[in-house]
Amino acid sequence: MILSVRNAFAASVGPILSRPHRRQVAALCLRRKGSRAEVLMITSRGTGRWILPKGWPIAGLSDAEAAMQEAWEEAGVRAAPRGLMPLGTYRAVKTRTKGLPEPVNTIVYACDVTDLASKWPESHQRRRRWMRPEDAAHLVREPGLKRLLRDASLLHRAK
Repeated sequence: MILSVRNAFAASVGPILSRPHRRQVAALCLRRKGSRAEVLMITSRGTGRWILPKGWPIAGLSDAEAAMQEAWEEAGVRAAPRGLMPLGTYRAVKTRTKGLPEPVNTIVYACDVTDLASKWPESHQRRRRWMRPEDAAHLVREPGLKRLLRDASLLHRAK
């Protein structure tokens, strides 16, 4: 009886409550330090957890260009994208200030950092830190992002 009620609820109310995944773009910012790769991580504004620079697509820009714009605004990065093809994607749940948690698919573009500004649009709201990809993978919670970060050292060698 309980199983049939649960199934009926899931079939009738579940689709109403489920929300389609929105899309964000992110920049996986890379540099070489000696013989190893490093990635640039930033803190989120709300919780202070370590994340990649990311945001919503920007009208008039390709997704790769929008990811580079987010890298500038959130991390002060000047970077050269590695092309228009994404490195990969990961899923996350974005908690908005108002409303329900929102499922998001984040498309990640790799870029080579050419310069870091000492002041940038969100410098008063975030911290940034270079770290080994393996260390960054331990600090993030999204399994898909963990995988992309673990693969980053191989990506840097393939440049």
